[in-house]
Amino acid sequence: MKRILGVALIVAFSTLLAACPKKPTTVPNAGAGQVVAPSTGATTGSSSADASQVRPLASDSAASSGSEGVLASTIRFEYDSSEIKPEYAPVIAAQGKRLAGDRRAAVRLEGHTDERGSAEYNVALGERRAQAVKKALLLQGATESQLSTVSYGEERPVADGHDEAAWAQNRRVEIIVLASH
Repeated sequence: MKRILGVALIVAFSTLLAACPKKPTTVPNAGAGQVVAPSTGATTGSSSADASQVRPLASDSAASSGSEGVLASTIRFEYDSSEIKPEYAPVIAAQGKRLAGDRRAAVRLEGHTDERGSAEYNVALGERRAQAVKKALLLQGATESQLSTVSYGEERPVADGHDEAAWAQNRRVEIIVLASH
């Protein structure tokens, strides 16, 4: 039943399109399809894009440099969940449309969690979140070769703090625009 509901939700994504431009945040490149094991020193991010904002894929010079990616959008999740919320349908639809329209474009889906739970569990949860976004983008017309995933678990929070407000910001998948093939 969950699978059917998930598929129905993804189908609903395809009916919605919306995007607003925002100044991108540049982040270092991680390996494609890599699951990053937790370390003792967590790195903190400095900002995140509003979930309803999507950056064009093919036109950014940082994205074509090959050494860095550009934060295109962020999908946030509920506690202990990898289910994409309906409010992110426009983000998924817009990113999928852009990828389907430019087969040279590629993105990296970076899964993140809040600090609760073991490091191993959080790496696995971050990967499930990244895979959920990947599946949604594939349903929108993106191809496997355009998508890679990585999980950082709890290691790269964007919000410091030990309360629900901070945790909610850290439960996310960041869609990072990569160089064109």
